Amino acid sequence: MPILSEFVHGAMEEARYKLFEDGGYFGEIVSCPGVWAHEQTLEACRKVLLEVLEEWLLLKLRDRDPLPLVKGIDLNRLVADGS
Repeated sequence: MPILSEFVHGAMEEARYKLFEDGGYFGEIVSCPGVWAHEQTLEACRKVLLEVLEEWLLLKLRDRDPLPLVKGIDLNRLVADGS
């Protein structure tokens, strides 16, 4: 599996979801600050959370901002090495 896909897949495995009284779902990936979604169904919440994660990751890589370790993957090292 390519390293970015493995990072994204691993981050999604860390996602935590809450069901609100109104029936909506909130999902977040705590290790990736700012990556969250709030949707009416769990399926929609997962889909939007994945989209937010991908956009967040692209911005972090572009700006060379520090990234969390996910499943032992250190993208910071790869960006610093130019790999």
